[in-house]
Amino acid sequence: MFTFLLVIHAVVAAALVTVILMQRSEGGGLTSSGSPSGLMSARGAADFLTRATSVLAGAFILLSILLAFLAANRNATSVDTSLQRRAPAAAAAPAPAGQDALSDAARNAAAAAPAPADNGVPLAR
Repeated sequence: MFTFLLVIHAVVAAALVTVILMQRSEGGGLTSSGSPSGLMSARGAADFLTRATSVLAGAFILLSILLAFLAANRNATSVDTSLQRRAPAAAAAPAPAGQDALSDAARNAAAAAPAPADNGVPLAR
């Protein structure tokens, strides 16, 4: 539902930009040359474009509010979930006096790891 409304919101935004650019400005606008009769006369186009602008602007604002409400009430803990693939960094607790910072599990894992085989190739420094 959220994705569908987001796509509709993008379409409304594109239509709103198009309608605003089509309006006559003081410099002439994109509709400076139109037919003199019917809907696309100077007055008919202005009325239609003004109404279309207000309808699209209202739809844009309502969709923005609705999408903000839906995003706030989603079960996601974050809007940007791109960083959730990383493992969270464990906060290192200060080690008590006389002990190093390695935990017992880390020591056991390091002791259980096989030692690299010496095949006569010098290691790069």
